[in-house]
Amino acid sequence: MKKKEAIIGIFIVAMVVMIMRPLPPIAVDFLLMVIIGLAIIILLNALYAKEALDMSMFPNILLIITMFRITMSLNTTRLILGDGYAGEVISVFGEFVAGGNLILGLILFLVILLASFLVIIKGSERVAEVTARFTLDAMPGKQMAIDADLNTGLISEDEAKERRKKIQDESNFYGAMDGAVKFVKGDAIFSIIIVFVNLIGGIAMGATGIATGEAMPIGEALDLFALLTIGDGLVSQIPALLIALATGFIVTKATVEDEVSGSLIKQLLTQPLVLVIAGGALTFLGIFSPLPWFFIPTGLLLLFLGFRSSKEETLSSIESEITTDDVEAEEMRRPDDMLPLTDVDMIRLCFGYGLIPLVAADQGGDLLERVVMIRRNIALELGAIIPQIRLQDNIKLSPNQYTIFIKGVEVAGGEIMFDHYMAMNSGYVEEEIDGIETVEPFAGLPAMWISESQRERAEALGYTVVDPPAIIATHLTEVVRQHLHELLSRQDVQKLINHVKETHTVLVDELIPKYMSVGEVQKVLSKLLKESVSIRDLVTILETLADYAPITRDTDMLTEYVRAALRRAISKKFFGQGVNTVITLDPALEQTLTGNIQKTEIGSFVNIDPQLSQRVFDSLKKEVSKLTSLGVMPIILTSPFVRMYFKQLVDEIAPDLVVLSYGEIDQTAEVQSVGMVSVT
Repeated sequence: MKKKEAIIGIFIVAMVVMIMRPLPPIAVDFLLMVIIGLAIIILLNALYAKEALDMSMFPNILLIITMFRITMSLNTTRLILGDGYAGEVISVFGEFVAGGNLILGLILFLVILLASFLVIIKGSERVAEVTARFTLDAMPGKQMAIDADLNTGLISEDEAKERRKKIQDESNFYGAMDGAVKFVKGDAIFSIIIVFVNLIGGIAMGATGIATGEAMPIGEALDLFALLTIGDGLVSQIPALLIALATGFIVTKATVEDEVSGSLIKQLLTQPLVLVIAGGALTFLGIFSPLPWFFIPTGLLLLFLGFRSSKEETLSSIESEITTDDVEAEEMRRPDDMLPLTDVDMIRLCFGYGLIPLVAADQGGDLLERVVMIRRNIALELGAIIPQIRLQDNIKLSPNQYTIFIKGVEVAGGEIMFDHYMAMNSGYVEEEIDGIETVEPFAGLPAMWISESQRERAEALGYTVVDPPAIIATHLTEVVRQHLHELLSRQDVQKLINHVKETHTVLVDELIPKYMSVGEVQKVLSKLLKESVSIRDLVTILETLADYAPITRDTDMLTEYVRAALRRAISKKFFGQGVNTVITLDPALEQTLTGNIQKTEIGSFVNIDPQLSQRVFDSLKKEVSKLTSLGVMPIILTSPFVRMYFKQLVDEIAPDLVVLSYGEIDQTAEVQSVGMVSVT
């Protein structure tokens, strides 16, 4: 254990021992001095702390100092009632501070106690309670603001973690302060009880002779024990007042960049009009009323400060304008920095001003939260790192329009009718509902805009009803899925590899860079993502690449090997329970495709006659239409070697068509061919 940690433990144990064993008066004097010194230190630290979290241990400090003061009160009570003497500190406070006057000392004690209890402690208690409640209520909004800044790229991951930690620390601190203020309140009540115990008990013990050894007259006992009691009360209440002030400073603390003194002076003495009015009022009262003479010079001083502050404010404004003009002129003369203009957002969602309420959290918008979930869900499903999605309002767009950009190029968009819902026919609707005809922005399906009052009826009739944020979020999700293979960069792949390397060092060291570069791994992963194959099982992918990379460097072939290794995941994604209907290729067509494969430096492709290609496309459309008419997703099965070449061939006319090889089907999947693509 460190020495500093041991000191606290020893101090706590020592307080327990002091409760059980009496201390001599000299030790009591020393410890009372320590309490007063600690109270002053705590007050000054609370005063000059820039924010409340600078004293995050304040609740613990309150508990310890309260326990310390209670321990000392028990010891002073023991000395007062037992010996009629409690040391020099209490005697001096009783005689010097109170002037040896019983009534004056009692009044001073009551004034300090009431000021501490009724004004400072009660106010601090209320402020701590309200602050704790508001801090807890504000946490979700602050968290969403951090997520929004992180999404738009204004802050980094580390800054976001730091801000979240600060929010959590604030919540814990103010929650603890709400309870810790009760220590100060209980301490004040305890002080009142101790005063009455000392006063009544001291007079009784002095009059009976228990304390001094011989009986004393009531008046003499009253003088002795009352002064000691008042001295003890003053000694305890002065530190208590300082601690209460420190508590008030902490719970009312506002974050400022300047020191407290500078901030107070700036906020109180920088308004010329305020100083002039206050100075004029004091001067008027000094001249036209019998108030003391110093009202006049004080008022004149405030008038002087007000006029001087007004002059300085005018000069400062002129200097600021000159400085601004100089800076603007300097910027015009300086060569422009064009680098920031070349930055391109990987994903950007722009929207018109009419859709701002969907984004603004203070107006009930949850689009920012949905964007966070989009990145999270796609990462969980496909295993890829999703770039930050920037949200930006654009006055060039119509109020209810939005556009989606990938790498700075507009790829999709749509228009939303605010405060309406989109209702789409699910295919089981028997009765139509009235609405404004429109088109679903992603799939292009017919839909209608309906009001909120029609929502329940539309759902009851079988319509699929979605709100505007869900429409935008769904459209954005599908666009990101479509272009995810383009968004996966070498830097992202390196991060994924580094993550795998933490647990599979041998695998990564064997593969990279001996057999493959990061760029080649990135090509394989991009090809998988292009066909919606998850790369989350990166260990299996790298294991397969490590097995086959020594044989071939062709990324197309390596991708096929990886797909075969991921057969379980692929089958799970595209095949369900029971028998799955598929379409196959005519073996003669497969042989034709195989015989027309050409390999070049930039890759391999099928080079067949355009008329033959058209016949393949016609046969494919005919077979696919059979399945789509039944509401079944069309899947084409080919031999492993032909799969990637057939996919290349039909990619232009059917980019979303699922083409699988026999080697990618798991043993548990049941498939049945219901058609064959042929050119005969």
